[in-house]
Order: sequence, then structure tokens, then C-alpha cells
Amino acid sequence: MVRIKDIAVKANVSVGTVDRVLHNRGRVAEEVRRKVLQIAQELQYEPNLLARALGSNRLYRVAALAPDAGPDPYWQQPWDGIRKAETQLKRYGIRVEPYVFNQHEVESFRKQAAMLSGNPPDGVLVAPLFYRESLPVFQEWQKMGLPYVLFNTQITESQPLSFIGQDSYQSGFLAGKLLHYGQPAPATFLVAHIAEDFTNSAHLIRKEQGFLSYFEQNKLTDRYTVVHADFSADAVKEQMQSLLWQHPVIRGIFVTTSKAYVLAPHLPVIGGGRIRMVGYDLLTQNQALLQDGTIDFLINQNPKGQGYWGVVRLADHLMYKKEVAPIHYLPLDIITKENLQYYVDGE
Repeated sequence: MVRIKDIAVKANVSVGTVDRVLHNRGRVAEEVRRKVLQIAQELQYEPNLLARALGSNRLYRVAALAPDAGPDPYWQQPWDGIRKAETQLKRYGIRVEPYVFNQHEVESFRKQAAMLSGNPPDGVLVAPLFYRESLPVFQEWQKMGLPYVLFNTQITESQPLSFIGQDSYQSGFLAGKLLHYGQPAPATFLVAHIAEDFTNSAHLIRKEQGFLSYFEQNKLTDRYTVVHADFSADAVKEQMQSLLWQHPVIRGIFVTTSKAYVLAPHLPVIGGGRIRMVGYDLLTQNQALLQDGTIDFLINQNPKGQGYWGVVRLADHLMYKKEVAPIHYLPLDIITKENLQYYVDGE
């Protein structure tokens, strides 16, 4: 790393003179200023932003607007990632303020978003589960000049600083390939949304679009049928029985969220045969069902990484004035019982 001292030696001036030129403070002869800037450019000098952040004594408030982990254990991992990032960045002035909403109550989201806007932080990390309600919130933040990073759900109509998460369309496409592989025709595949408002969830819509596109692009729609179902969490068994009566050749199920564990236990009892299942995320319940073969594949969305990198991207923007990539897609990791342990150990 090039230091101010290195520039001073080559320019044959004092360190103080170089410091004044680079930080545009104090008087310096124009000839000396040009010489110092030219040498700094030649040496590809970059300021030590870390040291600058440590010495600034500036406090940066980052608001995290995300669902409560109590009703849904999936959300504990993003919060763990957020806290991990805060712990690492606290010494540089980053503080995270949680705004927790109920993922099943639109009004809860509105209320927390309004509280946040009423006491504007320096930046926001948000999981915009409610598509329609998120758009006016983003418009307000845009007018306020408030930078925000999306995670978990990408909303293309918004203008965030960045999005952290998976490509939902491609993950749905991948799920289609996993279910179709080695499955003889004719067969029916079920796209299952469990305890979600599908029409107001942009990421679930994109997952289903990707799943359908797999069969359309590979010209398989004349031999394989795809059906859609919205499951109520307290009536899963009854709904599954009804679906199997209507579609007796269901051979695969794609659960679009981390709730595969809600549906999977009923399949050996009422499935009338082996039904392949693809779901998401390494929740403890999903791991157990993957291990015993009830779930065949899990697509790891790395929710902890989503929370972590969301805070880091905001810190890059706020503290270091770095240019942040508008999209940070995380890998589509396919987890089986054979490689599960490596991912669990990696945590």
C-alpha cells in the first residue's frame, strides 16, 4: 500500500505538504500541488479509509426492517448475520437499530416503516415482503435521500442502493430441473406456497415463473403438468389429501419457502408412493427431513449472509463512500443429505 510518506519522498517535499494537497487544506504552491497529484496518480495512491473511519468519531445509524423470528425460525439467521456485521463494524461507528414487523400483518410493516421514517437513520436494510406496501415507502425514502438496501426479496420497480439475495427466477428454474431429472412422464408437479400471500410476494411469484419456464423452455409441457396451491398452515394435511385426489400422479413438490418441513411429514402417510420434494434453507426441521430422505433437495438461500452483507454494503457506502454494486446475487447451493454436514460445519 502506497503511503503519504512515499509520495513525499518522490516529490521531495514534506509529509505535511502532501497531506495538505491530498486533503485540499492549507496553502501549497500550484507547481508543488500539481507535482504531488501527478506522483500520487502514478503510484496509484488510495487513502486509508479504514484509518479515516477510526479517527472520525462519526456514528452511523443503520435501521434493519425485517420480520420477527419468533413465528418463523427462518428469520433468525438474517438477524444473526446483521448482528455479526454490527459486531465487526461497531468500532468504526456502525450501530444497527432493529425495526421488527409481523410477516403476516401488513399493518405491522406499515407501522414500523413509519416509525423508521419519522426518525431517519443514515441507511436502511429492509426485507420488503409486502410488495404493494413497500413501493410507497421506497418512494418516500427516495425523496428523503435515504439510502436503502433490499435483501431476501428483489423489487425491480424500486431504486435501492443494492439488493442482496438469490435470483428468485433462477432458483425456481433450478427447482424445476431437480424435480424433473429422471422422472418419467406423464407426471404432475406441485408448486406449494405455505402460509404466504402469494399475490403480494414478488420473490414467490418469480420463483414460480422460473419453475414454469423450465418446462416451457425445454418443451415439456405436453408431458408434464404443473399445478399451484396456496396452503394454510393449519390445514396442510387436508389440502394435500384433496390435491392428491384431484391429481393422483403428483410426483414432485416444490415448496417455495423454508416451510418444506410443514408439508413433508404428511407425504409418507398420504402420498400413495414416493413423492420427490425440493425446498429451501437449512432450518433444523428441514435438515432432519433431508437426512431421513423425506426431502430430496434444499436450495440454500444463505439468509445469514444476506443480513451480513446487507449491513456491510451500507457501511461501504456510508463510511468509505465506495461504489456499491446494485445487485449482489448469492450462489444457488444445492444441499443433499450427502453434503449437508459441510454446510452446517461451515456455519
